[in-house]
Amino acid sequence: MIDAAYPLARKLLFTLDAEAAHHISMAGLRLAEKTGLLEMLSDPLPQAKPIELMGLKFPNRIGLAAGLDKEGNTIDALGRLGFGFIEIGTITPRPQAGNPKPRLFRLIPHEAIINRMGFNNPGIDAGVVNVRSHRSYKGIIGFNIGKNKDTPNENAADDYLACLEKAYPVADYIAVNLSSPNTPGLRDLQAADSSARLLELLKTEQQKLAAIHEKHVPILFKVAPDLTEQQIADLAKAFLDGGLDGLIATNTTLDREKVSDHKWANEAGGLSGKPVLEKSNQTLAAFAAAFSGKIPIIGVGGISSKADAETKFKLGADLIQIYTSFIYQGPALVREIVAADCIRHAKS
Repeated sequence: MIDAAYPLARKLLFTLDAEAAHHISMAGLRLAEKTGLLEMLSDPLPQAKPIELMGLKFPNRIGLAAGLDKEGNTIDALGRLGFGFIEIGTITPRPQAGNPKPRLFRLIPHEAIINRMGFNNPGIDAGVVNVRSHRSYKGIIGFNIGKNKDTPNENAADDYLACLEKAYPVADYIAVNLSSPNTPGLRDLQAADSSARLLELLKTEQQKLAAIHEKHVPILFKVAPDLTEQQIADLAKAFLDGGLDGLIATNTTLDREKVSDHKWANEAGGLSGKPVLEKSNQTLAAFAAAFSGKIPIIGVGGISSKADAETKFKLGADLIQIYTSFIYQGPALVREIVAADCIRHAKS
């Protein structure tokens, strides 16, 4: 029933400011879950074969990318819609308001979004409390972590280590965001030498925390789709040498070529949705070739159909995530991709 109602709901929500619509949608989902309405109205999900990866068991291979549930307070409701894993955040050590509004723009003809949110979030302590509070969701929960805007890059490792330590007890995996274009200087941390140093520090801390909490929480890095071939090659070597547990490819793009005709094309921020598919796929394929199966990859960027999802898998993704297409198409897309993946596994 939710699938049938979503086009009307989207039409109404799209009459509102994009960020206001987001908050109303998330609040509505939480209310519907709390009252039992969401469970009653949710359409059935195909029974997928669980996927074991990075020492974790994923109920299905379709996840929700970071950015939608920044606070980790809507996990149960989003999980009801069929996601096998949900990545919350980006979360920073201290709360921050993010960039000035307006900072979120819909490019409807392109099924795209430009955002310059700037890591608006309640801080890692609140995020951990929220995740501890979820009840019904049985899937995998990832923490996407970042540095505070006012933390200089030379001290960025302190922010990531602080988030790692606090998230570790409740996270199933931790994604290190080095690739958002909306925090000044953040992408400089994607340089191979900077990434290698940060990874070494995080892996050392991971070993200590694993002994304390008696569990291994994988560490993943999230990269941009705007990397050159040489940057990808250098990063791939750093990730292989450093023992990275997994890669998320990719974040949003700064490229506006495919949306140059839109009135919002020159707005600052990261572009997501259909226009990023090609660049994201190129980056995914390059890392997959360099890794040769040694590091798992979560493919994200531009997926808006089961065919797009299948392409990500063929290019080397082990799991996939969606975000922008979920805004435009609703939960029906989740079921469509899960069903297609079930058929693919049955044939293989």
